[in-house]
Amino acid sequence: MADIRIEEHSSPIKTPKQLAITVVLAFLVPVVVIVMVANLVTGGIKAPKEAMTPEAVAQRLKPVGTLVVAGTPAAEAEAKLAAAAPAPTPAADAPAQAAADDGQTVYQKTCAACHATGVAGAPKFGDKAAWAPRIAQGKEGLYVSALKGKGAMPPKGGNVSLPDAAVKAAVDYLVDHAR
Repeated sequence: MADIRIEEHSSPIKTPKQLAITVVLAFLVPVVVIVMVANLVTGGIKAPKEAMTPEAVAQRLKPVGTLVVAGTPAAEAEAKLAAAAPAPTPAADAPAQAAADDGQTVYQKTCAACHATGVAGAPKFGDKAAWAPRIAQGKEGLYVSALKGKGAMPPKGGNVSLPDAAVKAAVDYLVDHAR
């Protein structure tokens, strides 16, 4: 018969003391690594004391709005607050309206996003060749296109809060620089 050799399995852990040390390290090393990574990720960020006051926390967590149903005490309180609030003065709104009516300002804030670079086929600011066929249609046609939208351009260039006069002023500004 053939010789059969049986090799016994050997382990690096030979004594119960080595086994106990291995078990303890198998638990502690991952815990220490996790704590170190968490500390590294958070970078020891500490919030300022004034940001953690109950008032500051409540301010950050307060609802954005409230639901008020007509005929309820909350609706009546809301109406009283609205009546007590001072009415805005027309003089305070005049500079904002004047700025909105300025064609250059409207162009820079709304129109330049597309017309400065020619995005989505928008004729570039000052490009006489691109603007010539549009100018040939007349300003009224340009006003209608700007107010109602045309192609990829949304109505009023995407800023529907603009008054019609401000949009027309921006069209005039664009046309004046394309002639």
